[in-house]
Amino acid sequence: MPRKILHLDLDAFFCAVEEQRDPALRGKPFAVGGRPEGRGVVASCSYPARAFGVHSAMPMAQAVRLCPDLIIIPPHREAYLRASREVMARVRELTPLVEQISIDEAFLDVSDLPEPLEIIARGLQSRIREELGLPCSLGGATNKLTAKIANDVGKSRAGKGGYPNAITIAPPGEEAAFLAPLPVRALWGVGPKSEEKLHALGIFTIGQLAAYPQQALGRLFGQHGWELARRARGIDNRPVISERGRAKSISKETTFARDVSDAQKLRRTLEKLAAGVARSLRRKKLLARTVKLKLRFSDFTTLTRQTTLAAPTNAEATIIATAADLFDRLWRPSQPVRLIGVGVSNLQEGLVQLALWDEQDDQIRRLQEAVDALQARFGPNAIHRGFHAAEGDGAEA
Repeated sequence: MPRKILHLDLDAFFCAVEEQRDPALRGKPFAVGGRPEGRGVVASCSYPARAFGVHSAMPMAQAVRLCPDLIIIPPHREAYLRASREVMARVRELTPLVEQISIDEAFLDVSDLPEPLEIIARGLQSRIREELGLPCSLGGATNKLTAKIANDVGKSRAGKGGYPNAITIAPPGEEAAFLAPLPVRALWGVGPKSEEKLHALGIFTIGQLAAYPQQALGRLFGQHGWELARRARGIDNRPVISERGRAKSISKETTFARDVSDAQKLRRTLEKLAAGVARSLRRKKLLARTVKLKLRFSDFTTLTRQTTLAAPTNAEATIIATAADLFDRLWRPSQPVRLIGVGVSNLQEGLVQLALWDEQDDQIRRLQEAVDALQARFGPNAIHRGFHAAEGDGAEA
């Protein structure tokens, strides 16, 4: 029995909420974000603004140059959170299997419902519009990957003048055929650098990628290549993970046999813990947005501090660097440390990270894959980050 998966995306969500707050904004070019003189960035923009070339993440100063009449609205985060909670409450009345992946986006597993996907999608879309006044688009398929891409395709094909309100369904058993004509960039995990490499191989569509030998992709891109080969064929067995079934956090800590005052020893321990946390994230195919450090001193005073990253990550170097920065803020040279811990939270599935990896040096990605493989085979102590011999007992190499 094929699964029935929906991907829900609230169209220009921040702008839709702002139009509810001020109906006079409807039909006008406006953007939510910071002021241009303060180096503000566009968080969201209305569809009339998009007609001028304005888009999310664009510097607001550039947006104003493209659209001189652009109305700038400061963000009202509490209003967005309230609206998001209202939407997700209605979604969970349809099915408990809801995986919210951002404030305005979620996957739903509606396999237990008897109606066809399109009927389910239209019913949900109508309810959100009628009860909350918010536009949304939905994509449907037998898996999360294809449902998300179907939604992206539907929204891109909708008229440019207003909210897409699209519903796009990839028929069961036709996932590969649905994806085949799409440009290879439409596939999750293909960013500018991967796209350039694939084009150099004569691969311009997802169908061409699906037909390319998998072993060759593995040699060229490492594990990323094998993943791309599966996705190009429309294969994605990941379940929809509701909040109840999702891990809330991952952490590792150690208590020293003797209290430690040596900053270098503390840093080395921190790096090992952070590396272990990053490894756990990658093994579970998760990303984290928040990194947390915990220090317990000899008098049993415990301090914690955390920071939220601009983008989710499972990269060892990023988690180590963030934890080290937190350590610099918390450490008290006059107080020996009894316990040190590193943790991450704000977790989400790790598929997005492949696109982020694409922006990084491929050699770093391949090196991390090799380290993970060695540590999986020989244990976490098989290989460590390097330290200077001058750091005392730092024997790692």
